[in-house]
Amino acid sequence: MKDRYGREIEYLRISVTDRCNFRCRYCMPEDGVIPKSHDDILTFEEMVDIVKVGIAAGINKIRVTGGEPLVRKGTVDFIAKLKRVSGIKDISMTTNGSLLAEMAVPLKKAGLDRVNISLDTLQPDRFKWITRTGCLAEVLEGMEKALDAGLSPVKVNCVISKGFNDDELEDFIYLTHHYPVHVRFIELMPLGDDEWSRNGYIPNGELIKRIKQTLKPVEGVRGNGPAVYYRAQGAIGTIGFISPLSQHFCGRCNRLRLTADGKLKPCLESDVEFDIKGVIRHGGGEEDIKRVFRMAVEAKPLHHNMVQGEYRARNRKMSQIGG
Repeated sequence: MKDRYGREIEYLRISVTDRCNFRCRYCMPEDGVIPKSHDDILTFEEMVDIVKVGIAAGINKIRVTGGEPLVRKGTVDFIAKLKRVSGIKDISMTTNGSLLAEMAVPLKKAGLDRVNISLDTLQPDRFKWITRTGCLAEVLEGMEKALDAGLSPVKVNCVISKGFNDDELEDFIYLTHHYPVHVRFIELMPLGDDEWSRNGYIPNGELIKRIKQTLKPVEGVRGNGPAVYYRAQGAIGTIGFISPLSQHFCGRCNRLRLTADGKLKPCLESDVEFDIKGVIRHGGGEEDIKRVFRMAVEAKPLHHNMVQGEYRARNRKMSQIGG
């Protein structure tokens, strides 16, 4: 599938739930979002059917997201079902890591290839404050268990926010001295809380200037994303920078997003979405589903319209779209 601008669309991110066991302050309110009802959410069987049609249309890489995907019962079995679908080259997951310690081995056995762990601070008190409900030790144990299980690569996604964790750059880099992980610093996007969006943004270029360790460019880190990678001297892992605001990478965007309630989104930032669940539940067949894929691909914009420090209310926050 190619869009109007010649980009090859081969990557589908699937949100399996809008629920999460954390309440990260920049992502969702303390009470969480109003959860979708059971009937509003796609079944795993419906998701597999959508994936099969997507593969016929050109999709070959899948990422499972949430909310927190591991809070939904049956996610491991869902991974196993995806693994049995011919044509998928790569299955990955984004998780907060809190349940990975007990689930890393089952996920690997089910067919998960690799995992991204969202982790914004290495200080226990800060972690408790930012997540409201989380425990840092559980996430770090989950990271270690993911490495032990053979999930590879294990990536750590860190959203840097001014005045909160921008003094922990060196701590995260030293994490790559002790573990073969890939830490990625991600610019704060205006898709969650208004106050964080306005006051927390720091461009990655500024972060690079702050780093005291010697960095050398690295190529060949497995994945489908836009990170630019480096290795600190003596490190066994790498650090990467994802810069959606200061350095638009929209020209290389290769993805669509499927929300938990069955909407196909051409762009993370845009409110444009297509109802694929309605097509399925009203008896639509493979050609009807494929038509929704084509509509989504044709609707992909040339670039997003996010601006640093500028918040604009959208019909979904990040937690409702899928990381």
